[in-house]
Amino acid sequence: MTTTDKNIISRLKKGDFAAYKEMFDKYYKALCIYAFKYTDSYALSEDIVQDFFVKFWDDKLYLKLNNAIGPYLYTSVKNNALQVLKKQRKFHFQNIENEVDKLIAVENFEINNLVSEYDKLHKEVEALPIRCREVFKAIVLDNQKYKDVALKLGITVNTVKTQHSRALKQLRNSLG
Repeated sequence: MTTTDKNIISRLKKGDFAAYKEMFDKYYKALCIYAFKYTDSYALSEDIVQDFFVKFWDDKLYLKLNNAIGPYLYTSVKNNALQVLKKQRKFHFQNIENEVDKLIAVENFEINNLVSEYDKLHKEVEALPIRCREVFKAIVLDNQKYKDVALKLGITVNTVKTQHSRALKQLRNSLG
């Protein structure tokens, strides 16, 4: 722990606001950049760091400090950033759920139509030439990479690409 950090901790515990400002000036930019690694938004990173500093002072979190300031600040900012991201994801999934509910509620949406379309697609995939079908299923259904499919089937990557392209073209033509 640096002498400056010891001095800041000591002064903070006495309620010295100037020490708080000194700590803020010393760590603010670095904490914003650190939070940016998690948020991908500098504005959001600044909000997270500012909120933390307000809580740090208002809740007198500095009284818990016995060691270096830096590790405590970085850990706290990381945790706050992860909490913000968790909340954002929750809202994102809620939006998706709302859209799904709207789709289900639409009168024209019928399960029978969906099953019919699935059956039609399945028949068309099965009607593909053997090599096209193998390549298509491996790439689309099994989510394999071209290179892996080529090794598995003993063909070149270019052949895999060609067969995949042919399968897609044939399916587009037959399914409209």
